[in-house]
Amino acid sequence: MTVQQIRTVYGQTLKSLDERALKRTFDFLRTLMAAPGAYPFQEEADALEDTYRRLLFYYAEGSTDPMQTKIYNELTASAYELADRIMQNALIRESPELYYAARRTFDAHPENMAELIEVILSSYEIDDRVFAEKSTALLFKRIWTSGYLAEEEAASLRAAIGGENAPLPGNAAGAGHMTIVNCQIVSALILGLQAQFDKRKFLLLGIAAGSDDREVKIRAYTGILITLYLYRRRIDCLPEIGHCLDALAERPEFRKIIHMIILRFILSRETEKISNRIRDELIPEMMKLHPHTPPGDVSPENFEEGMNPEWMEKLSGGKLGKKLEELNRLQEEGADIMHSTFIHLKNFPFFNETGNWFLPFSRSVVTAPEKDAVMKSLELMTGAGFMCNSDLYSFYFSLRQMPDAGRRLMTGRLEEQLNEINRQRKAEIQTGDDAFERIVGQYVQDLYRFYKLYPRRGEFNDIFEQRLDFHNLPVLQACFADRNDLTDIADNYLRKNYFDDALTVYGRLSESSGGDDETLYQKTGYCRQMSGDYGGAIADYAKAEIINPASKWLLRRAAQCYRAARQPAKAVDYYLRYEKLDPENLSVLLSIGSCYLDMKNYPEALKYYFKADYLDAGSNKAWRPIAWCSFLTGKYDQARNYYGKILSCRPDSPDYMNAGHTEWVLQNIRGALALYRKSAAATEGGHEKFRAAFTRDIPELAAAGIDPAEIPLILDQLSYSPE
Repeated sequence: MTVQQIRTVYGQTLKSLDERALKRTFDFLRTLMAAPGAYPFQEEADALEDTYRRLLFYYAEGSTDPMQTKIYNELTASAYELADRIMQNALIRESPELYYAARRTFDAHPENMAELIEVILSSYEIDDRVFAEKSTALLFKRIWTSGYLAEEEAASLRAAIGGENAPLPGNAAGAGHMTIVNCQIVSALILGLQAQFDKRKFLLLGIAAGSDDREVKIRAYTGILITLYLYRRRIDCLPEIGHCLDALAERPEFRKIIHMIILRFILSRETEKISNRIRDELIPEMMKLHPHTPPGDVSPENFEEGMNPEWMEKLSGGKLGKKLEELNRLQEEGADIMHSTFIHLKNFPFFNETGNWFLPFSRSVVTAPEKDAVMKSLELMTGAGFMCNSDLYSFYFSLRQMPDAGRRLMTGRLEEQLNEINRQRKAEIQTGDDAFERIVGQYVQDLYRFYKLYPRRGEFNDIFEQRLDFHNLPVLQACFADRNDLTDIADNYLRKNYFDDALTVYGRLSESSGGDDETLYQKTGYCRQMSGDYGGAIADYAKAEIINPASKWLLRRAAQCYRAARQPAKAVDYYLRYEKLDPENLSVLLSIGSCYLDMKNYPEALKYYFKADYLDAGSNKAWRPIAWCSFLTGKYDQARNYYGKILSCRPDSPDYMNAGHTEWVLQNIRGALALYRKSAAATEGGHEKFRAAFTRDIPELAAAGIDPAEIPLILDQLSYSPE
């Protein structure tokens, strides 16, 4: 079997297990036995199937066995593990991927994890940072590619992250080194769990989540959530996982940290959108003000240098100012606005090492002659939380490549700005939650950088391509019983326009609301409306309307849904109710006119269009519908008058066409042809698109008295003489 065939059959096996179709699972396992080196697993597969046959036999006989559920779950968990082992065994032999190449190397030359940890700490103690860094990278790779941990290996890692290898009290440097080691242990466990589920690795994350070190704790909680999501179908077969989560749930910080992580992953969905906006909107606007700067050199520093005071008005009130204000707001909210800046700064040799993408930024990791000047600025940035660890390393290596004068200038500016920011933050009330939020944000961004920018990222399943709706995991349902937490999560989805995700959470809230929460029905209705489910939206709005029948927002939304559902008669009823509450609302008056137009009640439509035009005489919003309704009701001179106004201010293709219809009906054939030519020239897609649009208006032309036999003549004349 090829590598691709092995992966395909393995995927089919897991799908059958997820669906609890064990008979089909064993059929796929027999197919998987054709993979290289799979023969030794045949006896185990046969034993599992025999056990399942006996369980089915006793069940069919009607015998009651209190152990049946336990046996079934153990059998399912064993089948999952067997499929994993067969697949891993085959790919270790066949796959060229980095993960399997490293496993082959360690199988031939095993490295002792406990000894590696001791070597790293000893190297830091004698200030041999280069060897410590190499050993840390080796430890990361060893844990990541370890397959199933032996009990001895698990014990050594448990000792490290459980604090048994902690430095002596008062040894701050040693504590920093231990943080680095434990952070890398946890990140390696997370990455290893994505390659292959291992119960011992997951339980180690549970131990790390109890660490007193915030950096280690946050990484562990993040890894627990990711692993629970990736293996959500098999978790209920493993009671040890449930016991681990129950123990964690008793910790006071559990729900708070989980909530923070979920919100950060929601924000991560916006990263590509923000990056695209910076590239496509912000930078071009900056280039207009600083036209002689090469695009690759656009940065806050280059932009600031040589700033013309006359630009400040443009900055504060123009498009650029608004975009910068929005970016500042997004940054304050915690959005990742730095990703686009550092996309091209991940080519340093440092980033060829997998583990370095997860390494906490620390003075003890990087060394250079100018370390004191550069590191002072970077440590200020670390405290400010503007950059994740990965970006801080990128920035550090970029600074090292700069000339001394440029480096001093940049670091000096940075220090001034960051000192001011840190002074402002110290003046505010800072809590432990602020530190947790900073670390959560940085680690999620580190993960994002790895999955999006790592040179061999194609060998990893990008977790950010998945929904990662952790709050919907059955195993965590009890942790999200608090209405405030759920509402906050749903509202975050809603603000970012993820309507399906928001609706799922609002649905859970509705089930426990007792049916008297008007705001909840409004939000669910809005989510359904924005997703195109107009019938569902109308039903939700109707429930909210019972509670608050005078809500103008509800009336308007319900009307929009009825109109989108092509029920203008019902839509106009809601708009008319709105008009009674706000008689001079221009938008509503125009909507009422449009409903009557859809109902072919042209006199009523004209009445409302004229009212809107009277109330807003400086606008031309009502001109088009007035002109068209006038045409439809045979008031051709009135239509000509309004089309004359429309054509004098930025007309489009339909305007020229409708004005042409009016001239034709008034027997001005030459004028009609001239307008049709302008319409065809303004139509995207050329003459064929124009012809299709013209054909749709034939019923209205016929109703206005145009002989259908003349229509081909007009169209052919346009084809012969388009200019």
